[in-house]
Amino acid sequence: MRRRWVLAGATAVTGCSLLPQTSYVQRRDWPLDVQRPAAARPNPRGRVLLVRSVRAGPGLEARGLQWLQRDGSVHVDFYEQWAVPPAQAVEDDLRRWLGDSGLFKAVVAPGSRLSADFILEGELNTFMADLGTGVARVALALVLLDQRQGSTKVLLQRTEIAEVRLADSEPPAIAKAMQAAIVDVLRLTEADVARVAR
Repeated sequence: MRRRWVLAGATAVTGCSLLPQTSYVQRRDWPLDVQRPAAARPNPRGRVLLVRSVRAGPGLEARGLQWLQRDGSVHVDFYEQWAVPPAQAVEDDLRRWLGDSGLFKAVVAPGSRLSADFILEGELNTFMADLGTGVARVALALVLLDQRQGSTKVLLQRTEIAEVRLADSEPPAIAKAMQAAIVDVLRLTEADVARVAR
């Protein structure tokens, strides 16, 4: 008789839960691949540019969308994230953008067999939306090196900064504005590199 009561109690417990019911929230992956409006052919008389890895600044290793809240705290979203880590995406975008610029004979990645005339490396220092000011902000620190004379010379050292107005504070608007800010940073980078890499 006691055994029957134990089984009945176990069945009753499994049928109900003391935990609150929560709806399942699926993660969304946002792309960060941006492209030039038009691609130019490689310059046959141009130089070879090596784009090294773009490092992630402190706190920017995560894939979650980040925004600075109005109280000054930083929110890293768990359910809204980039398809790849932002620094990796910016590196790929930078290499492709400059490769399509027509400035160089080739733009290569580490491990290429081509001998590079110039080396570009950087660090992604800022990559988040600021809800207080209503902008998406990207800051990319860059160093361009010239190694044609057998020694390394610094041609350019600067931080490219872009801000794009947010349509609203929801994740789709944040992702769209961040993509647009990357495009602005790449345009600035191209203009500065074109000025000194001759």
